[in-house]
Amino acid sequence: MKKEDHSVFITFLNVGLVIGLIVGLLADNIGLWLPLGVAFGAALGYQKLEEK
Repeated sequence: MKKEDHSVFITFLNVGLVIGLIVGLLADNIGLWLPLGVAFGAALGYQKLEEK
């Protein structure tokens, strides 16, 4: 794997983390939405890696 591939994955992981945190704060349930955001971000990042 190239360094650019890792940066794409990390970017999606971070975006999922932030979105999960924001939704968790708004819904008053951080314990649910934070891991969901990380999981969705990791899944999207992995999908982008497979497309290359």
